[in-house]
Amino acid sequence: MQLTVLIVDDHEGFRQAARALLEADGVQVVGEAADGESAIAEAQRLRPQLVLLDVQLPGIDGFEVAARLGETSDSPAVVLTSSYAADSYRRRLMQSPACAFIPKGELSGKALAALFG
Repeated sequence: MQLTVLIVDDHEGFRQAARALLEADGVQVVGEAADGESAIAEAQRLRPQLVLLDVQLPGIDGFEVAARLGETSDSPAVVLTSSYAADSYRRRLMQSPACAFIPKGELSGKALAALFG
């Protein structure tokens, strides 16, 4: 079964690059969102298996989005991402319902698939 992903990032260029990278690795990108509120709405509408979620978003941040998604029935897995290292968010990552953190520079379909393999 092909992994389905919703990409959430406020930078369109990153969303496009991430889509191309993930699709080249066989991941099915089912949608994109540019802010936290849209991310929640799109996750509920599209029902992806995984939400690739930027930490820094306009409005509500990625940690709050992850918490809200975790409260829904049939909640998707959440992988947080940032251009900053995980050490920058250590305490918040430990409290987050997200299943993983992947720095943007290390993103690949294989890295995401390894989390579910």
